[in-house]
Amino acid sequence: MNTTWSDRRTLGIALAVTAAVFTLGMGGLCLVWLLLRLLGGPADFWAMTEAVATAVAASTVFGAGVFAYLQLAESNQSRYIAVADRLFEELNSPESIAARRWVFQNLPADPATGIPALSEEGRAAVKRVLNSLDRVAFLTQANWIPEELIMPWMNPMVVKSWLKLKPYVEYESRRRHEPDYYRKVRELGERCLAWRAEHLPEARVTWVENAL
Repeated sequence: MNTTWSDRRTLGIALAVTAAVFTLGMGGLCLVWLLLRLLGGPADFWAMTEAVATAVAASTVFGAGVFAYLQLAESNQSRYIAVADRLFEELNSPESIAARRWVFQNLPADPATGIPALSEEGRAAVKRVLNSLDRVAFLTQANWIPEELIMPWMNPMVVKSWLKLKPYVEYESRRRHEPDYYRKVRELGERCLAWRAEHLPEARVTWVENAL
């Protein structure tokens, strides 16, 4: 129902623009014709008819262009909403929240000693957060959704997670000799850090006990 109404509204706008362009064109044509009559110049009927046909064609093409532009804009808006919804579900699922909480509160700073000491719960939490960030990186790749729409609410979750996990990802990348190990997560984390430094230079990342 909403889609049908949106399509009708877009078509209505395009038709209105077409009619407006045609009306302006015809008005201008009539003014030219009247001036020619007043000045005693030639006012050829067939030439005027050809001009009318040109005005109709021009207004139709212009209206079609407006319609295509509006359709593209609405399509982009629908895609942005879909991507934002998937991001919200991914980052705010109970499993993701619990995994991040474990990482924030329990992950040792040194991966060399922290990895061997990880419990099964800890390993699962780390992998859950990394895989979640990997999906976020995929959904926020270039041109899928404008950063200004998602960074203000997504940024704190990504930055806090990345600051904890960055030493582990870099350590594992060297240990495995895999330079592409969670490469997209690294790019996402650094992108969020840069955005935060630019837009929130006074902000400080803190982890508090018994946080909501």
